[in-house]
Amino acid sequence: MTKILILEDELPAQLQIRRLIEKHYPDFIIKEVLGSVLSAAKWLQENSVDIIFMDVELSDGICFELFNMVNVDANVIITTAYESYALKAFRINSVDYLLKPVESESFIKAVEKCLIKSEKSPLDKEIISKLMHSSKIYKQRFAVKLGTRIIVVNITDIAYFYSENKSTFIVTSDKREYLSDLSLESIEEQINPSLFFKLSRSCIASISSIDSISRHFNSRLKVKLKPNFKEEILVSRIRVPQFLDWLEGVNIQ
Repeated sequence: MTKILILEDELPAQLQIRRLIEKHYPDFIIKEVLGSVLSAAKWLQENSVDIIFMDVELSDGICFELFNMVNVDANVIITTAYESYALKAFRINSVDYLLKPVESESFIKAVEKCLIKSEKSPLDKEIISKLMHSSKIYKQRFAVKLGTRIIVVNITDIAYFYSENKSTFIVTSDKREYLSDLSLESIEEQINPSLFFKLSRSCIASISSIDSISRHFNSRLKVKLKPNFKEEILVSRIRVPQFLDWLEGVNIQ
């Protein structure tokens, strides 16, 4: 029997997770619902569960503090209204990172990942495969910090992402540049591959940012972006066919 801990300090969010569990996994047992880091640490010292649905910002602090206070053996699914904690979530090896309000499809996929890890999935393997490979919901906005403010950048305004000196930057079509908390690899997993392509190890560009393309030495392609990118971008010979398909909207996935 799969045991659940809901770590969430807001009643509406608690109720939503409860409803999703009762609807899709009625055999699950919700062992406890807690709203603070300290109460969770105390409870986990004497109890164990299989899955923890964990909000980031709790009544007495950030959920990541819990991992410094007690050994967490359960699979963790982060549920939050903020995109900026994704990198920290992956560092603590969370199974998934769900943005509120949590949608049923994303919820099921996250739970199935946990069950597959513990070999407890009640679903047929074919059904799981379809769930995992069904149409993905891609990120529509990025929340970035600008001093003491948080700026929301729409995906349609983004020209490209690039990494430099272990930092990741977002560049918009009107030449604005923002520092992101996410890694380039994490961003690549969250954006629509029909609209964005990883041109090089350090740059992911939108289709609208492609200014010109020219042939280069050794069957590579030289790509110029708008706004202009500070470095020369060359698409490797191996990736050229995939890039050309992407330009024509052929190889989306």
